[in-house]
Amino acid sequence: MQDTTLHLSSLHPTTTTTTNNALSKPNFPTNFPSLSRPRNLHFPSLSSSKTSISLPPKPPKIPEIPSPQTTVPHHSDFQEKLLYLDSLGIDFFSLLAAHPPVVSASSADVRAVIEFLRSSAGLSSADIRRIAAMCPEVLAAKISDLAPVLTFLLREAGVSADALRRVLHRRPRLLVCGGVDTRLRPTLYFLQSIGITEINRHTSLLSCSVEQKFIPRIEYFKKIGFSYRDAISMFRRFPPLFCYSIKENFEPKFDYFMVEMGRELKELKEFPQYFSFSLENRIKPRHRQCFEKGVFLSLQVMLKTGEARFLDRLEVCCNSSIPVKNSPLWCTNYDENVL
Repeated sequence: MQDTTLHLSSLHPTTTTTTNNALSKPNFPTNFPSLSRPRNLHFPSLSSSKTSISLPPKPPKIPEIPSPQTTVPHHSDFQEKLLYLDSLGIDFFSLLAAHPPVVSASSADVRAVIEFLRSSAGLSSADIRRIAAMCPEVLAAKISDLAPVLTFLLREAGVSADALRRVLHRRPRLLVCGGVDTRLRPTLYFLQSIGITEINRHTSLLSCSVEQKFIPRIEYFKKIGFSYRDAISMFRRFPPLFCYSIKENFEPKFDYFMVEMGRELKELKEFPQYFSFSLENRIKPRHRQCFEKGVFLSLQVMLKTGEARFLDRLEVCCNSSIPVKNSPLWCTNYDENVL
C-alpha cells in the first residue's frame, strides 16, 4: 500500500499540496465539513518540512534612571535658600504652603529681591518677615517688576522717601498688585477724579481695583438712598470706606442705624466714619446706654469719644437742662421731654 503524507499547509484554503503525481487533492469524504481559516488566527509560514516559528521581538530598552548625583545642585540650592530665609526668621515651609511657586525661585533670586527692598526702600528684617507672611508673592517676584512700583510711589503718588518703608510695611501688596500701568496708575487717576488729592495718605487704596471694589461700593450707597454726589462726598471725606465689605460691614451697620437707632441719612453723610466702628463693641452698647437714659447724641459724640468722656457726657445730659445749640451735645432731633 502506498504511503500518503498530508502536510499541514494543505489545510490552508489557498494552498494545495500533493504527495505524488497521481493525487491532486486529498480524498476527503463528501460529508467532511469544509474548513475555513479563522479571521484572527495567524499560521506561520511553512517553507519546508520543518516548521519555522519566529520569536517575538525583544522588548524596548528601558532608559536608565539618572543617578542621584544629578540632583545634587538643585538640592544644594534649595538648602541654601532654606537657610537664608531661616536666618531672617522666615519659616520656609509656611511660606511654601502660602505660595507654592516660591519653591521654583532660586536662592540667588530670592536673595536679590530681599537685598533690593532693603537698599531701595529701607526695609528691615522685621519688615521682610511681615511681607513674607502677608504677601509671599513678593519674594518670588522679579526686580524688573518691583522697581517701577517704587518709582511710581515716589514720583506719582507723592510718597516721600522717608515714608516709603512705612507704606510698604502697611500694604506690601502694592508691590505685586498688577503693575503700574494696569492697576496703580488707573486707580490713582480715579481717586484724583473724585477729589481725593492727598493720595500719599491713602496709598493702600492704590492696590484696589476701580471696577471690582470702588464702583460697587459707590453703587451700594446710591442703592440705600444717597445721590451720586452725596456718595462721592462721603468717600472723599472718609476714603477708607472703599476698603470695607458691603455684606459684612455696610449692610449690618446700616440696618441697625435705620431700624434700631431710627436715624436719618444726613447723619451718615456728615459722619461716614460711623462704618469704621465695631457694631458689637461700640455702636450697639453706646446706643443702648443712650436709649436707657433717654439721651440723644450725635453720631460723632456718641462714637468718637473715649469711654470715660462718653459716660461723663451721659451724666451731664441726665443731670442738666437742655444744651444750647452751639453745644456738641445738641442735635436737631433733641427732645426736651426725655429729661
